[in-house]
Amino acid sequence: MIKAQFTISGDIKHSLTLGAFDGSAPEVYIEEISGTSFIASAPGLEPGTYTIEIDLVESVLDGEGQRVMDIQCGKTVLASNLDIVKVSGGFKHPYRVSGKVEHLGDAQRGPLAIQFEGKVQEAKFNAISIKDEQGDLVAHVLAKDLADQVDPSSRIVPEVNEPVIYTDPFQPLEKRIDDLIRRMSLKEKIDQLVNAAGQIERLDVPGYDYWNECLHGVARNGYATVFPQATGMAAMWDTELMFQVADTISNEARAKFNALGKVPTYHRNQGLTMWSPNINIFRDPRWGRGQETYGEDPYLTTQLGNEFIKGLQGDDETYLKVAACAKHYAVHSGPEPGRRSFESKITERDLYETYLPQFEAAVREAKVESVMGAYNSLYGKPCNTSHFLLTELLRDKWNFDGHVVADCGAIRSIYAHHRFVQTAEEAVASAVKAGCDLDCGVTFGSLLTARNEGLVSDEEINLALHRLIRTRFRLGMFDPAECNPWSKITLEQNDSPANKALALKATEESLVLLKNDGILPLNKSELKKVAVIGANADSVEALLGNYHGDPSAPVTFLAGLKEALDEEVEILVDEGCPLALPKDNPEIDPSLFENALAIAAQADVVLYFGGISGELEGEEMPVKMDGFNGGDRTFIELPPIQSALIKKLHATGTPVVFINCSGGAIAFPWEAENLPAILQAWYPGQAAGTAVANVLFGDCNPSGKLPLTFYRSTEDLPHYYDYNMENRTYRYFKGDPLYAFGHGLSYTQFDYGKPEASATAIAADESVQIQFELTNSGSVDGTEVVQLYVRHLESAVPQPIHSLAAFKRVKLKPNASTCVRLDLPARSLRYWNEAKGDYVVDAGAFEVQIGSASDDIRQTMNLCIKGS
Repeated sequence: MIKAQFTISGDIKHSLTLGAFDGSAPEVYIEEISGTSFIASAPGLEPGTYTIEIDLVESVLDGEGQRVMDIQCGKTVLASNLDIVKVSGGFKHPYRVSGKVEHLGDAQRGPLAIQFEGKVQEAKFNAISIKDEQGDLVAHVLAKDLADQVDPSSRIVPEVNEPVIYTDPFQPLEKRIDDLIRRMSLKEKIDQLVNAAGQIERLDVPGYDYWNECLHGVARNGYATVFPQATGMAAMWDTELMFQVADTISNEARAKFNALGKVPTYHRNQGLTMWSPNINIFRDPRWGRGQETYGEDPYLTTQLGNEFIKGLQGDDETYLKVAACAKHYAVHSGPEPGRRSFESKITERDLYETYLPQFEAAVREAKVESVMGAYNSLYGKPCNTSHFLLTELLRDKWNFDGHVVADCGAIRSIYAHHRFVQTAEEAVASAVKAGCDLDCGVTFGSLLTARNEGLVSDEEINLALHRLIRTRFRLGMFDPAECNPWSKITLEQNDSPANKALALKATEESLVLLKNDGILPLNKSELKKVAVIGANADSVEALLGNYHGDPSAPVTFLAGLKEALDEEVEILVDEGCPLALPKDNPEIDPSLFENALAIAAQADVVLYFGGISGELEGEEMPVKMDGFNGGDRTFIELPPIQSALIKKLHATGTPVVFINCSGGAIAFPWEAENLPAILQAWYPGQAAGTAVANVLFGDCNPSGKLPLTFYRSTEDLPHYYDYNMENRTYRYFKGDPLYAFGHGLSYTQFDYGKPEASATAIAADESVQIQFELTNSGSVDGTEVVQLYVRHLESAVPQPIHSLAAFKRVKLKPNASTCVRLDLPARSLRYWNEAKGDYVVDAGAFEVQIGSASDDIRQTMNLCIKGS
């Protein structure tokens, strides 16, 4: 029986505990009390001997020596120089301080009081229990139980006598938002600034978690259509299809949300704020999250990213279908290990010419509702504290009117990893002042103390809240369903036959034929035995990449082949070898290959499904395989065990067709030299098996193009941590790529006619139209992705080798021709002039290059930019 209640006094604050839970008692560790010096008292206990138990977990500072504290009760020292990380055995490991004390009674010495003193950083606790000599619990408190005592004034509800208008959809939006905010207590406001925003029952504000993902389909929320991973969708080079894919994804997201009805709390992965797309530049193939991007080129990323955003958000002037989020802003592309303290060091020109254009376009052109601040620092400041990024550029120059969310745990990293400031209060204040509105985490809970200490103002808190609440209003969360056109979307539009067909189309367009000496397409009538070898052959995981949903009927490569081939064709199957070997035992055991080699020798053709998978590369992953580190790759070559197997398969004399799965570029120069055909499949989504079979057997003519460069070896790359663009990507790489940006073969041939321009010279703010005749000179239907590049011939400063400036997918029947027209704005030649602090377009000559890939230019012509 509990006989006493706790009180607390001193320099204290209450906050949620970041991601630290003990499976046996999660409620104990979900919140904490902390401070430099404070006392927790249990009045009313009888004199006697008591056992005090204090439960602790360190969820903020992850190294030994970063937090040290003393705990004392009367003259009894319960803990001296206590380092939670050290004594518990690690970061986020629970620990219990325990000790016996003699209590003389409240009349003699006052209530039993436990003194906490921070020696390095603040002291803290999650729970306190007091037991009597019989072991009965006489006093117990969780940190959350003391929240009201920490700052009761923050819970005072303002008195507002004016009529409620925030529930009226016919009132002006800004007035509705202000009306709701003015009715909230300070604590209620701050509780809205974290991703898991609290319910305000008296105002009929439901709890809402902003955390949701839809990178290539609605993620982590039941069955959903899974499209190819982002790099695969980029390989489509198809803006119209990208829009259709995003439109379908947002329909499924809305359908799931609408099906919930009005509930008190919407949980993670149930909401309409989608943290997609990732429009970072895939500058280095070692980055495990590069699979989430649209490749290495700012222009291609801009065109595809804009369509994805538009498809997600819908075309209604009042309501968003879902809210898209452009991430990670800015200059972010690994490394995964250390990303929370890493500083991206770049030139000003690289910033404006490579890392920012797609974000500017997402804001100005696509009207993205949200932008996510990155983990890394830029120019000495963590991105979420950068006034330059979040206010000067984003809001003042680009006129962004949505909200900014910090990547998960990034606010904590401001002081815990970057060491940019010393305390959580300083961190949250610097973020809010810079223009960050939402914390994916709980560190913004320290805003109350920061405000009381004068580090941040009520007006600044209200501004952040205003931006967030505006998004929820735009999503229709406070309006009757009949006002919102998107409320009519039902679950019939989720995982539908039409959506499945669209996924198949997207996968077919994403497949890139890297090499073909004529073996493809395979003639089914000539096949008697097909050897299907490789760890990815029958793997669902190889189809999905990261941030994926759950397909209701995924088709593995093996399943697709079985469906495509007649029963008379015998399919022989063997894994052959794992995708990679453990770091602690990377030695290759040739005996693993025996069965694969035996079936290969019997077969008419070997279809080898290899590469890597989302189990090896991705976001901050604890991978213990050779060639991988924390989600990244340490080298870009095909894992040695696979290369060894492929060489032995080739030696059997049976032709080997290599189907490679990966999120980015793999280096396989031997395979490119010796195998008859290679197909790049990426992480191709739920329809993978059907699409690949269609391409292998000629039912679909491949049309995908590489959105990034395939290098020959890791030695071709600059240091991974070097963010400068010199010798990176097709725009700056001076070497000989294995397969160039824009490369992709077809089963037919295309001829390019001589181009003509609508003008020979244009002003810096004008455009020119280029047109030429394209002919399918082969014998089958085909689709060509026409690519137009520009190259400076006269410039005051060094320039890229050439840059993509336009592209178009063109479908033609055999021997058919069409006139292709491409618009080329002079701004495609702009560069950042550091002296002027702006983009400029130099007068003078430039070259237009038109072709099938960045290294396959078929036609050129010179044009001129007129002087001012």
